[in-house]
Amino acid sequence: MYDRIVIAVDGSDEARLAARRVLHLAQAFDATVSVLSVVEQKALQLTETSAEKTQLHERGEAALTEIEELASELGLSVTPKLLEGKPAVRISEYADEQNADLIVVGRQGLTGVSRRLLGGVTEQVLHRSDVPVLVVSGEDNEGEMDAEYSRALITTDGSENAEVAIPHGTAIAQRYGSDVHVLNVVDLQAAGGVFNAGGLEKEFLERLDARGQDAVDSVANEIEESALDLTVKTAVERTKSFEGAAAGVREYVEENEIDLVIMGSHGRSNLKRQLLGSVASTVIRIVDVPVLVVKRSD
Repeated sequence: MYDRIVIAVDGSDEARLAARRVLHLAQAFDATVSVLSVVEQKALQLTETSAEKTQLHERGEAALTEIEELASELGLSVTPKLLEGKPAVRISEYADEQNADLIVVGRQGLTGVSRRLLGGVTEQVLHRSDVPVLVVSGEDNEGEMDAEYSRALITTDGSENAEVAIPHGTAIAQRYGSDVHVLNVVDLQAAGGVFNAGGLEKEFLERLDARGQDAVDSVANEIEESALDLTVKTAVERTKSFEGAAAGVREYVEENEIDLVIMGSHGRSNLKRQLLGSVASTVIRIVDVPVLVVKRSD
C-alpha cells in the first residue's frame, strides 16, 4: 500500500511530530522515505543579503537533519531534499516525481495558531495533490510516538468518494492489528434545514438512520471479505451541530479513543476543485488525532 512516503517538514513542532509518527508507519510498511523542506519563495524575495538567504537555507537543512537523526534512531535511512519555491506546489510536484503513495504534513506548521490550517500550506497540499495525505496534529503526545493505531476509524456517507478510504484503512489495520470502526454521521442540520432540524418527522429520521446503516454495513462487509482477521464495529450517529457531520466524527473519536481517522474526499475537479469547507477539511481542523485523506480519482 505504501512503498514511497514523502514527509514535508519546516522546522515546526507539528512537522517534527508528523515525521516521528510516519517513521513508525514507514517501518510497518517497509517503505522508503523522502524528507522535503521548502525554502519559501516569498521569504527569499524579502532577503536583502546573501547571508540572509544562506540563513533560510540553513534553517531548511537543519529541519532535514533533525528528521534524519530521528530516522537513524529507528534504524531507518531517509533521503533529504531541500527545494525553493511555493511550499504546497513544490511538495505536490516532488511527491509526483517520487511516485509517492503518501504525503505527510503537520496540521499547522509555522503559519501560527491563528491560521490553523485554513489557507495554509497543509490546506493547499490537500487541494493540489491526488496523493493520499496524512495530516498530524500537534496536540498528540510526543512521548508516545511509537504508539500503535489500536483503533482506526473509517467514515462513510455511502458515496464513491468515501469508498476510496476502505483499502487504506484496511491495510493500516492489518499492519497494526487495529480494531476498525466504521461510522456514518446523520447531519440533522443538513437534512432538515438550519431552523427546523429539531422538527424532523420520526419516519424521516428512521430512513436516514437506515440509509446510514446500509452505508456502514457495506463498508464492513468489504473489509471483512478482504481481511477476515480484523474486528469491525459499525455505528450510525446523529448530530445537530452547526459544524455538521465533522462534529459527529469528533465526538465519536473522543468517546471511542480513536487513534487514526481515514476518510475519502472528492477529486480536484469536483465541487469546483475545493476541499475547503468539506467534511474532511473540517475534521482535520477539529480532531486531535492523525487524519488520512484519500481522494477519489476523477
